[in-house]
Amino acid sequence: MEEQRSWSEIDFLRCCGSSKFSRAMMEASPFPDLQHAIQFARNIWFNEIDVNGWLDAFADHPPIGATSKPISQWSKEEQSTAVVTATDSTMEELIEWNARYKEKFGFVFLICASGRSTPEILSELKKRYSNRLIVELEIAAQEEMKITELRMAKLFESKARAVPATSTRQSVDPVKKSEGNPRRSRPPITTHVLDVARGCPGKGIEVQLEMWRNQQNYPSFKEQSSGNWSLLGSSVTDSDGRSGHLMNIIDDITPGIYRISFNTGKYNPSGFFPYISIVFEIKESQKSEHFHVPLLLSPFSVTTYRGS
Repeated sequence: MEEQRSWSEIDFLRCCGSSKFSRAMMEASPFPDLQHAIQFARNIWFNEIDVNGWLDAFADHPPIGATSKPISQWSKEEQSTAVVTATDSTMEELIEWNARYKEKFGFVFLICASGRSTPEILSELKKRYSNRLIVELEIAAQEEMKITELRMAKLFESKARAVPATSTRQSVDPVKKSEGNPRRSRPPITTHVLDVARGCPGKGIEVQLEMWRNQQNYPSFKEQSSGNWSLLGSSVTDSDGRSGHLMNIIDDITPGIYRISFNTGKYNPSGFFPYISIVFEIKESQKSEHFHVPLLLSPFSVTTYRGS
């Protein structure tokens, strides 16, 4: 049935305002179902689109509560809860903070507004206003992907309605071309480095991923150099701060303890950290999920979190 759906770059531009993203999605189409399309979209957005592409997509969104320019039907639907929960004073305050945010960061405040009230959005805007630019870019990119996924669901729904119900033609799944091919489009564990002191990606940093092989005991402080750690892969971050593949692309990752390490001393010899290791656990119930473990680095502090 998929082959009868008509896909175009315009379709994907409606979901995300980055022309590079829409072209990449068009090249990857057709998709057998929404889930496969979202997997491709996440990989393209986070691993192939640069900051300029992100900014193109951000610029396509009107500020929440804006009335100065035409707003798409999808934007109206996404902002509907905010509109009905707004008072004159909260909307005025939101417009004011939107302007302050754009003046500071250079792009519109972006949040997946679907189902969110105006007070909730305003609170999040004020909270994020204190962020550094490089941190806020990352958060905005994650919010953009949430919006894109919602819009892709609407796109697939509209395409499904356009396909005749009597059709019996079958399509070839571009992901599952043969037995044993994984559903994922990227490895289960990925990373990138942001140099928050310089306000740019951390380029040229050596990264390695290991797994704890002793099933009887958890690793401890005393076993950091233990032979129970097994190297899965290594890479060097590119100009966008992203590492190459640190492990194979597989459907279900083996549950256990993993360690991802960064050679920060070589990157910044005068810094406080000769290297940084992040140890984390993947549970049995999480083996089909994706684990993005970024590093936000400055000479005297580091931050990490589990991303998407």
